[in-house]
Amino acid sequence: MTYHVYVDGQEGTTGLRINEYLARRNDVEVLRIDPERRKDNAERARLLNAADVAFLCLPDVAAREAAALVTNPNTCLIDASTAHRTSSDWVFGLPELAPEQREKIRRSKRISNPGCHSTAFILLVRPLVDAGLIAPDMPISATSITGYSGGGKKMIEQYESGDPALLAPRPYGLGLSHKHLPEMKAHTRMALDPVFLPIVGPFLKGLSVTVPLHLSQLNSGRGASANDLQRALDERYAGEPFIRVMPLRDAATLAQGHFNVQAANDTNRADLFVFATETQALLMSRLDNLGKGASGAAVQSMNVHLGLEETAGLV
Repeated sequence: MTYHVYVDGQEGTTGLRINEYLARRNDVEVLRIDPERRKDNAERARLLNAADVAFLCLPDVAAREAAALVTNPNTCLIDASTAHRTSSDWVFGLPELAPEQREKIRRSKRISNPGCHSTAFILLVRPLVDAGLIAPDMPISATSITGYSGGGKKMIEQYESGDPALLAPRPYGLGLSHKHLPEMKAHTRMALDPVFLPIVGPFLKGLSVTVPLHLSQLNSGRGASANDLQRALDERYAGEPFIRVMPLRDAATLAQGHFNVQAANDTNRADLFVFATETQALLMSRLDNLGKGASGAAVQSMNVHLGLEETAGLV
């Protein structure tokens, strides 16, 4: 069977990458809009309603407007913006979130694609909350370093201009109101926003989130061990095709003396790590912010929704 797919906003970084994934497929026909009509709402509505699956690679306001154009009950929307990520009418498009999440994605016609920082954070924290190791009201923090492609075409142009001021990492989100915070809180079932510091680095893509923990504060103050953290991640992600839980205190990484933020690039994989002493731990995750952090995740949700092999067209 051939499925009709439309990418609304196909010229942006996420849309371009989705089209790259779809170009590998012989079970998908991509519907394309005439470039001169890409702002013609009537033509966009026609294509959106002709699609089995439509990806919305648009700013939040435009994504809401596009969703309102869909009247065909059979069209599944996968929204890559932040507009619907905590909406009760949309299913969060992270199949690994919980055991029942794939069935929710299969049944829904409205799927919100997770953000890159939040994907890496949620994959680390949600299993530990579910296991009772992190209490929902426990204050936690997270740091994320990401490549500049996460900022879209404008930021890519800035970095590729050769400006020497951009050679150093740049912390941002200093107003403590990053747009991914609502989904980071909601989908980990935490009562408090994490104190979150994102950093953009002078490289195109790759992302890593770090969550520091005091082991004595875990398990509602009764304490927990690094083995407990490792076991919870191993059990949650056993058999997952795109999640790789690395060995506790990964020897290969420690031997290198540094963490390679870009080692999952050009894949739809997320790598999860626990580094620890007897009293402290660092939870770390890495992914391609354009892969599992954006376009790859969207295609993965499409595969799940359509009942196809989940790994189809992905690596």
